[in-house]
Amino acid sequence: MPPFEYVQRHLAAAWRMMNGKADGVRALDISADGFWNSFFGIVVALPPLIVSWVSYADLSQDLSEAFRDRMAVVAKLAVIDLASWVVPIIGLALVVKRIGLSDRFVHYVIAGNWSTAIIAWLMVPPSIVLLFAPDTREFASLLSLVLFILSLVFDWRMTNAALGKGAVVASGLFASMVAASLAILMALQWLFDIQ
Repeated sequence: MPPFEYVQRHLAAAWRMMNGKADGVRALDISADGFWNSFFGIVVALPPLIVSWVSYADLSQDLSEAFRDRMAVVAKLAVIDLASWVVPIIGLALVVKRIGLSDRFVHYVIAGNWSTAIIAWLMVPPSIVLLFAPDTREFASLLSLVLFILSLVFDWRMTNAALGKGAVVASGLFASMVAASLAILMALQWLFDIQ
């Protein structure tokens, strides 16, 4: 894992970009090492992700018999979330030259990985609510929706700052990546029979 100061600098840069400050890009390490180090954002995101997986597993009594085992549910949710994070990046890597964004691909991936770690932490309150008050499912769902919309705003701002090619290009890539993530999420939820 990169040093704490390195991680902190990249999280701060991503946060600036998520708040619409394009100068956050200058704080990113856009070297090959910086690209691969950005995937440590997954490690940073693991604690809140685990909380969300466990809180969902606790509420999974209505799942089919094959999925009642709590660890199986947690493992399947981990696969779903991590695939939703990484597979769209792989897909983008395959088409980035064709869509004319190869000069900003590294910037986008690095900022995106660190931003996704921040968003994972932003999304933790509904999971905590469900862990300690499972009967407040409707409130937790509403809170999740509000935080999801807020995370989309932050993600669009990060995309716009990372690409530096204007709102139209940022919106196109943003919509494509969100659609890819949601498609993977829904396909894997269907495959694993997770509602």
